[in-house]
Amino acid sequence: MFRSEKPANTDTMNKTAEPVSPGKINSIMEGTSIEGEIKSDSNIRVDGRVKGTVNARGRVIVGQTGVIEGEVVCQSSDIEGTVIGKINCQDLLSLKATAKLQGDINTKKLAIEPGAVFTGNCSMGGGVVKEMDPVRLRTDNPVRPEQAQAGR
Repeated sequence: MFRSEKPANTDTMNKTAEPVSPGKINSIMEGTSIEGEIKSDSNIRVDGRVKGTVNARGRVIVGQTGVIEGEVVCQSSDIEGTVIGKINCQDLLSLKATAKLQGDINTKKLAIEPGAVFTGNCSMGGGVVKEMDPVRLRTDNPVRPEQAQAGR
């Protein structure tokens, strides 16, 4: 009566969508510089300097003192510091008021606070934007300017 009808392999199918350690954060502190590739199965916070690729299955947080020069690949990201390079974000990319981003963005959702600086190209959603039907935009009885003034 209360048995679960789910197949036994549901956990393996969901592993690519969520980080292995969602509550844990790897941290690169202010005053630390790393050159090379960083891979993480969970979240990562950068308050220092990274030159290279940051690849995280969770969230990438760049603090106000943080600088990343290179590519960022992640599930979601909050940028308060500086990123110079391409960002590929599967869900939400949030640029806070102190953020400085120079490079291309590929994301599903984008939030930019006033004060943030972004220079580059942005691609969202990965799909084709549906074009508006020109027939819907047209009105059947267009009003000429002289008719609009006569009605006042």
